[in-house]
Amino acid sequence: MRTTDLSKFNNDWFNPGNPLKRLLWYITNAVFFLNPLFPLSSIKCMMLRLFGAKVGSGVVIKPKVNIKYPWKLKIGNNTWIGENVWIDNLGEVSIGKNACISQGAMLLCGNHDYKKEAFDLIVGNITLEDGVWIGAHAVVCPGIVCSSHALLSVNSVATKNLDPYTIYQGNPAQAVRKRTIEA
Repeated sequence: MRTTDLSKFNNDWFNPGNPLKRLLWYITNAVFFLNPLFPLSSIKCMMLRLFGAKVGSGVVIKPKVNIKYPWKLKIGNNTWIGENVWIDNLGEVSIGKNACISQGAMLLCGNHDYKKEAFDLIVGNITLEDGVWIGAHAVVCPGIVCSSHALLSVNSVATKNLDPYTIYQGNPAQAVRKRTIEA
């Protein structure tokens, strides 16, 4: 039986961008985004745009948000990103308008191939369409599309695409009922 050999791990194929730009972002992320004492969303949005993110108007970004690569990020108008959210966007992350990502949620674009001896890196894009709500401490896995107004409840894990206007719960997340929105 073969075993995992991490000394053989090689992700040379993965190029997330210019090393100097990555270093500058690392410092900016630590000082302004991860810092619990810096609450100003408007300045955070401006900084994201400076680093290549496409950010709509009315976006709220709470303290202690960790974003891997802003140049791989799109955020629509009036979207909220809560405390301690981790956007590990090794791949492209697109968040629609009026979406909500609650405290401690994780959008994970990377994983490893457990079948490979070298534990190869796997990267997949994530799309959250308009009106999606990702509950506190929920996880969205690589390659997932959360369709319009889908809801992933607290501590749930999306391992497959989420249908529109549907509430999902559990690990792995399963559809539990339809989401209705009243005026």
